[in-house]
Amino acid sequence: MNSARPTRLDPPVDPSRDHVLGSPDAEMTLLEYGSYACPYCHAAHEVVATLRNRFGERMRYGFRHLPIQNNEAAAQAAVLAESAAARGQFWPVHDALMRRGPDFADGELAAIAEEFGLPPPDTLTPDSPDARRVAEDIASARRSGALVTPTFFINNRRYEGAWDEAALSEAMVGSLGHRLRTAQLDFVRWGPSTGLLLLVMSLLAIAMVNSPARAAFEAFWHAPFGLQFGGGGLIMPLLDWVNHGLLTVFFLVVGLEIKREFTIGRLATRRAAALPIAASIGGMVVPALIYMAIIPTGPLSHGWGVPIATDTAFAIALIVLLGDRVPVELRIFLTAAVVVDDLIAIAVVALFYSDTIHLGSLGAAVIVTGLLATLNHWHIYRVLPYLLLGAALWFFLHAGGLHATLAGVILAMLIPTRPPANLEALRSQAELVFQSEISSRGPVMRHGPSEPALRALDAIMDRIESPAAKVLRTVEPWSSYIVLPVFALANAGVAWSAEVVSGHGTLITAIVAGLVIGKPTGILLGAWLAVLLKLAVKPAEYNWRQMAGAGALGGIGFTMSLFIAGQAFGPAEFAAAKIAIFLASLLAGTIGVAILWPRRQPDANAAEAPA
Repeated sequence: MNSARPTRLDPPVDPSRDHVLGSPDAEMTLLEYGSYACPYCHAAHEVVATLRNRFGERMRYGFRHLPIQNNEAAAQAAVLAESAAARGQFWPVHDALMRRGPDFADGELAAIAEEFGLPPPDTLTPDSPDARRVAEDIASARRSGALVTPTFFINNRRYEGAWDEAALSEAMVGSLGHRLRTAQLDFVRWGPSTGLLLLVMSLLAIAMVNSPARAAFEAFWHAPFGLQFGGGGLIMPLLDWVNHGLLTVFFLVVGLEIKREFTIGRLATRRAAALPIAASIGGMVVPALIYMAIIPTGPLSHGWGVPIATDTAFAIALIVLLGDRVPVELRIFLTAAVVVDDLIAIAVVALFYSDTIHLGSLGAAVIVTGLLATLNHWHIYRVLPYLLLGAALWFFLHAGGLHATLAGVILAMLIPTRPPANLEALRSQAELVFQSEISSRGPVMRHGPSEPALRALDAIMDRIESPAAKVLRTVEPWSSYIVLPVFALANAGVAWSAEVVSGHGTLITAIVAGLVIGKPTGILLGAWLAVLLKLAVKPAEYNWRQMAGAGALGGIGFTMSLFIAGQAFGPAEFAAAKIAIFLASLLAGTIGVAILWPRRQPDANAAEAPA
């Protein structure tokens, strides 16, 4: 789920209340939350002075207090500055505190107070107007998402880049690169963004297939593409590259998320994992049984896997849009259940929707998997060898007849994790590197840190984040905002006509019933049995009605359902299956929102199985 940390200044800069230098009509406003006992704020103070010299009347600068917690000098200095503000001396005292800190010696704050004719710091009580003003700044910092010092806001929006003069000035003048990055961050942080992008691409695909451009659109996706080496090579239609190649990135992300959940996440303990695992299994078995009960034995029965999967992006997007109507604990339950759902769906694809098996290529895939396991066992933490072997694994699985996207899951399981880093030790090491660089500069000409210093900083950064976490952080946005939208564009197009539906009523009924009825029934039944058998305990924060609503959202199959349908059916049946999946997803989403919309009523027996 995307971060909900605020990005806007609350309240905005107000010259009648805030401490501001510069013209009220300045085109750029830089506000800082800082602490006089923070060494980083003292370094930033020089940067701000340089920026003010550079921009002149084009810039105004404001300062709000965010004293370092549990630091008496930081709190006293902030109140002292406010005491000076009441006498019209804020900025001279502010500058003095920045010049003499951050490590104030005994009596130094008293000396500053005496120099400016202010009351001694130890006479400023916590309930004084000056202390209350500092407390107001601290409260506004929390509302604005300012967690550390310094935190900068440019034109009332939180700045998240580097603190050096070049980076700050580029953000302040609003370069095209900075504006694009800001827009990207705003979109990604918006919870439903992935689901919205999938919806837009799906509608675009439908529009193209039902337009005069249909022939060209379909010809584009079926155009051969690949590499040729003499008499051999790897040539596939572009659609297959999307479904077998590009989608591997999605499966890699799914595998890494599963690994995270089972190691340090919501499924790390048996008690925490039991409820969503049981619900997920029920939510896959019941839809498959409903599908097979409706479809007679024959070629179409191979599509039983279509209604078993849930589309994470759409389900989470609706959960986010519902806001506080959905308890956080229910979001966690649905997310964890979807993670297990994805794992089982991947296994289903590998076992039941693969091509003719070629043992030689699969033997090579086994060898590559062994090499990946060996690298993991030897604690090789460089990512590149894993990615190269992962590419080889993809090739051999594809040549061996298994669905090559399985390579993403295998790679995810074998990319290593690490024990948590000692951040205090690494911070000390980084500070030592910078101090050594500063002390050794001398008169020698140099543009930036030395190569040994850069290598040391690289080693520190590598240790902060495990290879698995680094790959997930890097690849996940590509999966959400490139891979899945391209997959939807390539696969969601369907001609809406009577001919497509004609003769496929049973197939459409089976898919819709499996997703709309089977999913919520299976999720609720699986969870209920787990509670009844005392294998799990349902959190009291949500009731069974709300769980049923989450189960209904699980009926939004879309991405994985389209994927499995493409493997299970021929062109005519696949077109009808698309319509069924769209219809089922729309119905499931509507029903889920309707169930979850009413506010939760107290549930006296929330932890018990329903009668």
